[in-house]
Amino acid sequence: MSAHEHSLNLVKAAALAAADKLAENLVALDVSERLGVTDAFLIASAASERQVNAIVDEIEDKLDELFDIRPVRREGRGAGRWVLLDYADVVIHVQHNEDRVFYALERLWGDCPLIELPTTGEPASDMSHVETLPDSL
Repeated sequence: MSAHEHSLNLVKAAALAAADKLAENLVALDVSERLGVTDAFLIASAASERQVNAIVDEIEDKLDELFDIRPVRREGRGAGRWVLLDYADVVIHVQHNEDRVFYALERLWGDCPLIELPTTGEPASDMSHVETLPDSL
């Protein structure tokens, strides 16, 4: 079983939003085979605590705007070193560069398939290829 289409759309939209705030080393993993509670991880990093928080803000704003969804849980916002946004189907990790190297989540989940992300030169405001909420909702 692989990640659901909705989860893939959330990951792609979040990646574009993170890229808009100059997130580095964006990696998305399909963890659906290894975890029963979520489909995908998005991992991003930044050079400073301020940038970590700016990336988190942009992701939250964009996913709320496009999908009318907010995280069910948020951890680490105060310190700004590693913020986790739990959207149930997708978990987003935004880490300071030093923490990213130290915790090496990609190595821990290295046997999970990568999810192809859209090119980061594309602004998150151009989300024409990402399916959002149906108009009937």
